[in-house]
Amino acid sequence: MLLKTLREHFYSSLKGDYPETEIQSFFNLLSECYLKMKGVEVSLNLYVPISGKKTEKFDNAITRLKNQEPIQYIIGSTEFYGLPFKVTENTLIPRPETEELVQWVTDISKSKTESLSILDIGTGTGCIAISLSKNRPNDKVFAVDISKKALTVARTNAKLNKVEVEFIELDILNWNHKVSSLEFKNKEFDIIVSNPPYVRALEKSRMSDNVLRHEPPLALYVDDDNPLIYYKAIAEFAQTYLKNKGQLFFEINQYLGSEMVQLLKDCNFEDVVLKKDIFGNDRMVSGIKIS
Repeated sequence: MLLKTLREHFYSSLKGDYPETEIQSFFNLLSECYLKMKGVEVSLNLYVPISGKKTEKFDNAITRLKNQEPIQYIIGSTEFYGLPFKVTENTLIPRPETEELVQWVTDISKSKTESLSILDIGTGTGCIAISLSKNRPNDKVFAVDISKKALTVARTNAKLNKVEVEFIELDILNWNHKVSSLEFKNKEFDIIVSNPPYVRALEKSRMSDNVLRHEPPLALYVDDDNPLIYYKAIAEFAQTYLKNKGQLFFEINQYLGSEMVQLLKDCNFEDVVLKKDIFGNDRMVSGIKIS
């Protein structure tokens, strides 16, 4: 099959499922992954024959896209904060809003000339921890997650991006009851950062099918009656393991900004700041620990 014919087949197969611009983006990403051709190269090589094995890959991708599977899972990778990351069905796909959280932590850290100790809680792909380590190579960065499979992906991403991050398996909801918490003995952190699960069941109707069907529920959802469960646990953890005057950063549910500010104040954090994302939604909060 000629590349031109393959492209026409791809476009016509998905025409009723996605806007044309999105189909074009999908085809470009798949061409780069399967054919090692960027968008411009595709246009210059329309009459190049494509092998049956490669056309089968495109057909498989069409089937998965029709089932609303995210393109990142199909190609097995994405970009975050200018860095490449492997993703699987066991990890949440990193979001642009989380890049803003990384930028905020990075901006605050610029004034610190000394080496810092940073902990990322609920690391998933490792995107926050790895991006911070890449931009602050002299800092010591740790990351925890409850999922063994997610930690495997995160370790792969650390190697891919040539950074040193210490990964630890930990259920943050039971951190003070678990033997693995001994791994934190004598450790104190200058910064703790987290993007924990925060989507309530009542908000699922606002979410797209590709998220609902394919992204890991463990990394996304909380009960309607206790939506701040992870934030409370992390704030309590920070009382033990965050240094005095250390800073805690969260990505948050945009509808619970005022509740998050109050939570940090109730946990004896000062200089609490609620920050909006580029879309004008309450998306991040930080506070400084006081003894």
